Amino acid sequence: MKQAPRQTLTAPIRRIRFVYVTLFFCLWVGLIVLRLGWVQVVRHSEFVHRAAQQQQRTFEVAPRRGMLYDRNLRELAMTVLVDSVYAVPSELGDNKENAAQMLSEIVHSDPADSYTSENRILARLNASRNFAWIARKLDPETAKRVRELNLKGVYFQKEFKRFYPNNDLAAQVLGYVGTDDEGLGGLELEFDDDMHGTPGHMLTALDAKRHVLGSEESQPLPGENLVLTVDANIQYIAEKALDAQMEKMKALHGTVVVQDPHTGQILALAISPRFNPNDSRHMQPGSLTDLAVSDVYEPGSTFKLVTYSAALDAGGVEPTDIVDCQGGAMTLFGRTMHDDKSDHFGRVTVQYALEHSSDVGAVKMVQKIGNEKFYHYMKAFGFGERTGIELPSETRGLLRPPQKWGATSFMSMAIGQEVAVTPIQLVTMVSTIANGGMYLPPHILLNSTDEMKGDPRLKAVAFHPENELPDPLPDGAHRVISELTSAKMRKMMQGIVEEGTGKIAALNGYSAAGKTGTAQKIDPETHTYSHTKLVASFAGFAPVSNPAISVTVVIDTPTVGTRYGSETSGPVFAEVAQQVLEYLGVPHDQPLKAKKGVPVLTAKDLVDDAPADSTADLTAMFDDANNLPADDPLRNPTATAAAQTVAADKAAAAETKATEKGKSPGIVDLLPAKILSAFKASGGTSSSMPDAAAGETTRLSPVNNTPMAQTGSGNNVLVDASKRVAVPSFTGVGLRAALEQADAVGLRVKPMGSGLAREQVPIAGTMVPSGTEIVVRFTR
Repeated sequence: MKQAPRQTLTAPIRRIRFVYVTLFFCLWVGLIVLRLGWVQVVRHSEFVHRAAQQQQRTFEVAPRRGMLYDRNLRELAMTVLVDSVYAVPSELGDNKENAAQMLSEIVHSDPADSYTSENRILARLNASRNFAWIARKLDPETAKRVRELNLKGVYFQKEFKRFYPNNDLAAQVLGYVGTDDEGLGGLELEFDDDMHGTPGHMLTALDAKRHVLGSEESQPLPGENLVLTVDANIQYIAEKALDAQMEKMKALHGTVVVQDPHTGQILALAISPRFNPNDSRHMQPGSLTDLAVSDVYEPGSTFKLVTYSAALDAGGVEPTDIVDCQGGAMTLFGRTMHDDKSDHFGRVTVQYALEHSSDVGAVKMVQKIGNEKFYHYMKAFGFGERTGIELPSETRGLLRPPQKWGATSFMSMAIGQEVAVTPIQLVTMVSTIANGGMYLPPHILLNSTDEMKGDPRLKAVAFHPENELPDPLPDGAHRVISELTSAKMRKMMQGIVEEGTGKIAALNGYSAAGKTGTAQKIDPETHTYSHTKLVASFAGFAPVSNPAISVTVVIDTPTVGTRYGSETSGPVFAEVAQQVLEYLGVPHDQPLKAKKGVPVLTAKDLVDDAPADSTADLTAMFDDANNLPADDPLRNPTATAAAQTVAADKAAAAETKATEKGKSPGIVDLLPAKILSAFKASGGTSSSMPDAAAGETTRLSPVNNTPMAQTGSGNNVLVDASKRVAVPSFTGVGLRAALEQADAVGLRVKPMGSGLAREQVPIAGTMVPSGTEIVVRFTR
């Protein structure tokens, strides 16, 4: 059967199919374009962020926190690099629990620190996929043990850790920092923005297997360094004396402030009890407060210095005027003011009333000038206002204007009640009287700098007492009392120490002035003055004629002894002032008093040709200090030198004859007499010295060059037997200068006595091994 021919498509049908196909492709392309637009435009930032999380790791690079130096550039707070441990939880997989257990056994060494416990570490691992801290700022031994685990997904990051090399020295002044280096107290808090610096960032690229492909880093900017007015040695003296008295008196807490009266600089600010800023986990909250600026108390009788200063300056009162103390009691407006129960003064001089701290006498001083003038002087001395010292949380104290006084408020304020002050305000008031009547705001910051120790642009500013005020005067400085009034007050305050209530604060070899104070604390239960809870204080300066330092001592709630300011705080003032003045090398302005068991030195004892047995004692000490063998040529150098002198005289005579014959003098003839004699006595002649033109040098020695044996047992000093140096002459210099001279040539000094150097063993010019201890006698 014949098939019908195949029919061909007509043109309309072909066009319709083409349209359908075209429409399909257009729709497909449109959907792709829409999807790309949605991904590339609408959700662009989201996918970029997700890609960065998968492919990159970003770390913040912490900046180095600024250093804290004392005025001699001794480091008080510094920053060191330590290891911190972190983990990438996604890399740990199912091993999180085991990793948390193993890591906690190493890093969790302190039960009080829950941050490194196993549960807390595991919680952080489960809370994040990309990053979790394990432990921060570990010590080297702990970090080494973690490394030995070699756990996958556990890494180390270098971090800065704050370190205080002197532990609790000036703790409340310096403050402390938290784990992230934020300041939490003291200067660390006050200057946190300046010292923190600007952090940098490190961007690390990773492949799919977490291999590092490269990194980019922006460097952090370190913080500024602060140089303080504090002298670390004076700070240590103050803290040591305060701690001893606190232990003796079983007191609640105490404060000692040492200030330069002519600049307002704080040389020491000691508070007890203290804390160790290196161990922030075990700090007691009560020890963190800087009591010198944040704690107020009623000053008691130390405030009478303001009362008498105002009366002398504005009331026409003279120290020799007579004041009637009325047998120790007076009644005004229904209130009776009593002196101490043992005091029943009648008509006495103004100076006597202050020396024996008469309350009645102080009230009568205020009556001389009136309330308004009295208030004006209190404000002028800085009470009732913040001093502006560079420490956080300073309080202004309490001082009400006369409009808010009661009828008998002036009686209370005259004796230091109904007014609250800080130790910083009190020491500044004493400095105002000491420096001639000029109020200088206290400050503890010397300067702020980008330079580090070792940079020649950063120099130490050692404290040297001055007797002149700065020119120009700093901001906030103003005159409070006249220079004449200041002189009268200094004389009256000296009488307090010599004849009055402050005898226990007298110094040895220095004149001192000050005022005792014993203030009753308010009993919170009865809201009246307590008879058992007291604040004992002493404020003064020394020496009187040219004050070098002002010192305030405040001891809160002593529980042993009489608890008065004279017996409680006076001894601390005496110990601190005595040691600081001697440390500073301030000349004595009074004769030295004999101590128990110590003979008084007379003028005869101070002559240079001291008895022979004195030098023998020094020789024995030298032999013992350096553990010299019996045959060592350095033994008995004084006797050796005497024999050498005879030979030296003969050699010198021969040299003189040679010179007289026309021979020009050489280098030998230009040497000091002592060294020249020693050299020639040991067999040297001018011919053995090189000519000046040769440019050579030779070592002169009165003994042979046999090295001293090195010893290391017991307390013996190890010396460098191969290097020998000439002993310098210490005659006529103080201990400080002698130590500096000896240190410059690599020697040590064993001092005897105090004052100026008079004798030494070995003699100057002796060649000794480096590290030898030279015995020097100091006398006054």
